[in-house]
Amino acid sequence: MYLTKEKKAEIFKKYGGAEGNTGSTEGQIALFTYRINHLSEHLRRNHKDFNTERSLVRLVGKRRSLLDYMIKNDIVKYRELIKELGIRK
Repeated sequence: MYLTKEKKAEIFKKYGGAEGNTGSTEGQIALFTYRINHLSEHLRRNHKDFNTERSLVRLVGKRRSLLDYMIKNDIVKYRELIKELGIRK
């Protein structure tokens, strides 16, 4: 299992403010980014895994929606999060 309870709690503690704050936009974006990076590595090794490819596309879409929500509500937090996660190159 690539995502343990401890790793998930660590992500939400760092980006969501608390371990139990799993509904925060920043925490969800960070979690999606972690999962996207993992699936991308998997697809580099297994390029014919189309189910994983579909899952990756869905996750990217969900993250995009949350990022759009952050842009509308708090552009400063959005810019900080993008820089910290290294999403935009």
